[in-house]
Amino acid sequence: MRQNKQKSNIMKHIPFILRIMVALILIQTLRFKFTAHPDSVYIFETVGLEPTGRIGIGILELIAGILLLIPKTVWAGAMLTLGLIGGAIFMHLTQLGIEVNNDHGVLFITAVVTFILSAVILYLYRKNIPIIGAKLKD
Repeated sequence: MRQNKQKSNIMKHIPFILRIMVALILIQTLRFKFTAHPDSVYIFETVGLEPTGRIGIGILELIAGILLLIPKTVWAGAMLTLGLIGGAIFMHLTQLGIEVNNDHGVLFITAVVTFILSAVILYLYRKNIPIIGAKLKD
């Protein structure tokens, strides 16, 4: 009986843990974008968005990270993250390649993991989406 209660306690914290993980991924990459790290500049030059896109996307990622941490706006943070990271994955697949500057695909894999986690978060918080959330069933 006690073991079931412990599992239940852990399960109720998983959505929060996922939110923290995605927010940390988004926010930790900001130092590269905002300090014009050579790898970040290379990526955004390659896709034709340097410097405005690098800074603009950095600001949007900061907003997404913050929205993920506020209970009432988790759904918005997850949606914004899906859009941003979906764009990053698209750029990897069409212009950048899986491996960027000999990173062994770490940036691409991180984007895919972030995308999947954001989709899970959005699913978990789907009922909080204004207008349509109340109509969504379990």
